[in-house]
Amino acid sequence: MTAVAAKPQAGATMNPTAMVVGVVLLIILLAICWYVSPGVGLMALIGIIIGGVLIGFGTHFVPVGGAPAAMGQAPGIATGVAMLAAGAGLAGLFGGAWAAAAGQDPIVIVITGGVGGGMMMAITCMMVNFVYVFGMGIPSASGKVAKDPITGDTQAEYKSQGTEGHGLPFVSFVGGVTGGILGGAGGTLIYLELLDIYKASLPGVMSVTAAQALPIAVSMAGIFAVGLFLVNAVLTAYNITGTIEGPHDPKFKRWPRAIVASAVASALCGLVAILIVAM
Repeated sequence: MTAVAAKPQAGATMNPTAMVVGVVLLIILLAICWYVSPGVGLMALIGIIIGGVLIGFGTHFVPVGGAPAAMGQAPGIATGVAMLAAGAGLAGLFGGAWAAAAGQDPIVIVITGGVGGGMMMAITCMMVNFVYVFGMGIPSASGKVAKDPITGDTQAEYKSQGTEGHGLPFVSFVGGVTGGILGGAGGTLIYLELLDIYKASLPGVMSVTAAQALPIAVSMAGIFAVGLFLVNAVLTAYNITGTIEGPHDPKFKRWPRAIVASAVASALCGLVAILIVAM
């Protein structure tokens, strides 16, 4: 019965062995990329890893309530971690891709992607609170803290009995926007790095002009960027294991584990994306 009753508990502590293995794998993947494409490819992979880490870290800010939130029994947005994070990332990618198509500076492109992701989360969080307050007639209240860390507003008197809270307290709203900005910027950085690689390599690989290769480069970079975003969002969802209110939630302390996992996963996926044109 012990084996049946026992459930894996995901704490905030790091597993030293797992961390060392992750770092070793990361170094190996970087070394392979350096051997295959020592210049542009290696720099692109480093950028992809940074983008993946931003996605993984940013996802911890996003307030996710799952099914309990739909019934007003938990704070957050009534959906899963991966779906919500991917939505913010895609919004950021659209903004970043538009800025890239307009020929903007790389820094402006990444910032534009971050703004796109942040706006998507801000609108989503606002509409969620509209539904809670005006549709369900309940105020926003956290079940994780006695006072909102930003506004100082007390929470206990607004929290219904038998629930973990409901709605989106101000700190959760700010966390959602912050997570959207980080995720959108990270996804856009991945897209930008891959786009540069494909624009430079595809004309030679396919024996076509740069103009003919450009639509293919944009499509491939977009596909891999979306895929990498989903990979990192799902990894973070496993790290969170359920719901999270935002940066004030105790589960937020688990983010170091997600950073290592996101770095390794991004390095592996990014290496595959680079090897397509580097081999």
